[in-house]
Amino acid sequence: MPKSLFGTDGIRGVPGTPPLDDVTLFATGHALGAYLHREHSAARVLIGMDTRESGPHIAAVLAAGLSQADASVAFAGVITTPGVACLVRQNDFEAGVVISASHNPFHDNGVKLFSQAGMKFPDATEEMLELDIIKHREKNKSASISAPAIVADQSLDVEYLEYLKGRVIPGAKLKGLRMVVDCANGAAFKLGPELFRSFGVEVISMGDSPDGRNINAGCGSLYLEGLRRRVLAERATLGVAFDGDADRALFVAADGQIVNGDGVMLAVARYLKAHNKLKGNRVVGTSMSNLGLERVLDAEGITLARTDVGDRYVLEEMLRSGSVLGGEQSGHIIFLDDSPAGDGLLTALKIASLVSLNGGLADLTKGLKDYPQIIVNVKVRAKPPLDSLPEVSRALSDANSALGQSGRIVLRYSGTEPLARVMVEAEHDSDVQRFSQSLADALRASIGA
Repeated sequence: MPKSLFGTDGIRGVPGTPPLDDVTLFATGHALGAYLHREHSAARVLIGMDTRESGPHIAAVLAAGLSQADASVAFAGVITTPGVACLVRQNDFEAGVVISASHNPFHDNGVKLFSQAGMKFPDATEEMLELDIIKHREKNKSASISAPAIVADQSLDVEYLEYLKGRVIPGAKLKGLRMVVDCANGAAFKLGPELFRSFGVEVISMGDSPDGRNINAGCGSLYLEGLRRRVLAERATLGVAFDGDADRALFVAADGQIVNGDGVMLAVARYLKAHNKLKGNRVVGTSMSNLGLERVLDAEGITLARTDVGDRYVLEEMLRSGSVLGGEQSGHIIFLDDSPAGDGLLTALKIASLVSLNGGLADLTKGLKDYPQIIVNVKVRAKPPLDSLPEVSRALSDANSALGQSGRIVLRYSGTEPLARVMVEAEHDSDVQRFSQSLADALRASIGA
């Protein structure tokens, strides 16, 4: 059954309007609490948030709903999404809730739910919760909601940082590294600089002054040019940029080269394979991972398994196949021996460790050639199965026939927006432009908004 509230990354929207209105939020807390009570004798839930100005109110309303369902609530305040996932696992909470819209602007927000294992709930559980949320919302849509503010327990930050400190690669000496850290005015604004300073790293911090409205605003992982300029100006060893909730990290090498999630996976896979720690000599990526990564890994005896876009699908395949490394081009990387959650701070710690052990990041990703790639977003009025659209099927067949083994095409719908995405990758940029345009035109003619 298609879900109407939950997208690929929780419930997203504009605060104050459905599905982030108070009635729906209260119903979400109540549904989660009631579900947990059916599964566990006690229900303890941890809530955390990023720096958006809407976060404290959303937290209070969710907590009120949970409390009405007899769940007890702990509040971590501003903390990263993977920080909540980690603390849920470490402290045996029955669930975690993160209030964040990740890399979106401040006027958006969202609610992500984590199970006791620190992983997103399965689709079937989200579907069941959604039915309960809608039922409770309809029954209580005219009720007034009392949601007193909740107070953060700052000791949870300390516990999360201690966990991270134990994940440095053995033998790495970070002291003396010079790092530029762009915190996106988001959840990592304190934790990121503090983590690296604890190792003796000289940290130049950016995007570390959140005001509730400047999260991801011209900074962080979506805006790397400022970080690149700062790395070069400061003659830094390494630069890292997080997104708003710090579940992803992208990098700038000392020479100004930008390194995305594909480069991170290559650097880490090489290290793990050299130390006989890359189980199955396999890395799990998504349909968006560049063909260049697949080819350089293949040349080094490493298989790239691909999944649909979304960290939940990467994790599912890693668990199924026993893989220890996986991730997305966006910088969302999973180190399964350490955590089932993609964690930007953990990724940054691993890359800083490798740089200290084996040289600059540009050297660690040597040989990775990015094939020309373009992503075209097409606004759509509906989302029928793509293979049910004759004009789209014809354009796709023509493009695949022409490209053969020299390119890839991925057509998919956005999980959170009324968009179809066309990704074309090929050896020659002229092919990329030609086929992305023909496919986008076919989509507009068939289902364009």
